[in-house]
Amino acid sequence: MLTDRQGNALPGATAEAAELYCDAVEAFNLYRGDPFALVEQAIQAAPEFAQAHIFKAYLYATATEPAASLEAQRIAVRVKSMALDERAESQLAALMELMAGNWTRAAVTLDCHNAKYPHDLVGIQCGHLMDFYRASARDLRDRISRILPHWSAELPGYSILLGMYAFGLEECGDYGRAEEYGRGATELQPFDCWAHHAVTHVMEMQGRTEDGIDWMAAREPFWAGDDNFFRVHNWWHKALYYLDLQQDDQALAIYDGPIRSQRSSMALDLVDASALLWRLALRGCDVSDRWQELAKTWEQHADGRHYPFNDWHAVMAFLGAGRDGEVERITNTIRAARSNDSEVAHWAWNPGLPLIEGFIAFWRGDYRKAVEHLHSARFIANSFGGSHAQRDIIDWTLTEAALRGRMKDLAEALANERLALKPHSPINRAFLQRAVTADRH
Repeated sequence: MLTDRQGNALPGATAEAAELYCDAVEAFNLYRGDPFALVEQAIQAAPEFAQAHIFKAYLYATATEPAASLEAQRIAVRVKSMALDERAESQLAALMELMAGNWTRAAVTLDCHNAKYPHDLVGIQCGHLMDFYRASARDLRDRISRILPHWSAELPGYSILLGMYAFGLEECGDYGRAEEYGRGATELQPFDCWAHHAVTHVMEMQGRTEDGIDWMAAREPFWAGDDNFFRVHNWWHKALYYLDLQQDDQALAIYDGPIRSQRSSMALDLVDASALLWRLALRGCDVSDRWQELAKTWEQHADGRHYPFNDWHAVMAFLGAGRDGEVERITNTIRAARSNDSEVAHWAWNPGLPLIEGFIAFWRGDYRKAVEHLHSARFIANSFGGSHAQRDIIDWTLTEAALRGRMKDLAEALANERLALKPHSPINRAFLQRAVTADRH
């Protein structure tokens, strides 16, 4: 029987389909190229190749977009009628939980799957993405550590595991080992933009701004190509470095250039755009009509039901564009689904809604109300969505709200908290300076 490059059986595949499938998986591993087109060619070459269908469904299901999720469901219905081996049945079980909005159940199902099939790179990477989307720092790390002893440098894809492990270590605060594994992964496979991104996160979290800019610049040919799925997010990270140095014009140029020049409609790219534009607005930058374009693009994804991390970022754009009706639609949808038992619905109600309400209050100038919502929500915000770097927008907005609301003591305390993590950060020093010189009244 034909196998993939890690030795997993591929029932129903032809030699041509297997090769196309393996190329699609490699494109997915590197977030480079077009895995959708390649796996579709594999399916055309072998229509009963179940593993190819399942992989395609996972590509759609992990996109965090409503329309993509519907496509994943259609594929899953087709797969159920096919002959499946045990590995495919196990993958399908996790996929069904994911499509029902139960991210943790899906991830735990893949925990067990990965233990039984430690060389199933698709299952490992999809599980890693689920850990990311539900902000499970521990499983981002431990999913890889559980199966890494079954791998070696002789097995294709080994560097991909090192890159994922690096990111998990970083999210768990093990910065030294994270950088070591991340750099090692990029040496083995320079185009592994997830490993590159893990090292970028280390430098962001440690406040090594100049190092980060140099790291990005030196490796730009490997992560910034037009065929790189993760290029926008990596550009976003570079913009964060410039913001930390209070070089707002540089950050805005990145927004207008690599982040929005191609008008990407992918939810992941829109999240980055909202998060950067919001920070620039907090800095007092004139972002003029940029909110309008972004808000219009968010319409296709922000439904208040599918993935609340996206809805929260869509609300930032809707607020900036003055589209209060869209903000109300999302908040009302979340409130109406309170009795829904899916994990996504629970995320939307708490912490999603408090975060959204806090950002609404901030944008409308009710800074004390914003502080009330955000000060409590930030402690549970890591129960859903994103990385520490992405969720820093909560603390940034909270600190700014305390400053604008003339809550001098709290503003100083929050600035001290930020400086304890990044003592050399110019923007954090500026927060403290504003706090200690602020009028208490």
